[in-house]
Amino acid sequence: MPELNPAHLGQKTVLTPAQIQDPRSILDTFPSPRPGRDFDIRFVFPEFTSVCPVTGQPDFATITLRYSPDQKCVEMKSLKLYYLAFRNKGIFYEGVANTIAEDLIETLNPKRLTLTADFAVRGGTAGIITVYYDAHRGYVATPA
Repeated sequence: MPELNPAHLGQKTVLTPAQIQDPRSILDTFPSPRPGRDFDIRFVFPEFTSVCPVTGQPDFATITLRYSPDQKCVEMKSLKLYYLAFRNKGIFYEGVANTIAEDLIETLNPKRLTLTADFAVRGGTAGIITVYYDAHRGYVATPA
């Protein structure tokens, strides 16, 4: 088994200003247990928060990540801490979904990835933003 050196797992973790500034730096990975096999990993994070950049009001969302790893998987605690880095960040819904997808794609180089940000109702409207990525086709409007 390869040596694993997760920075956050098993540690009490407080995010630094540098990590909040660059959340991608928080993400830890480990080798896929079956790099030659197609399989999906799904994480649901129902406690995502960010802040509206115009009003300063909090936005609440459920973030669902589904991806098929190639060589690397994301370590779950680092993913949770990554999401927490957005807590006081002023960012629109669309920016949330696309930033998270881009950071995960850059970090993992997955075969496929779908990221859904399902925001709670605010002002009478719920927003759901979904980003699809396929390693062979890039970003796509809908999954294959």
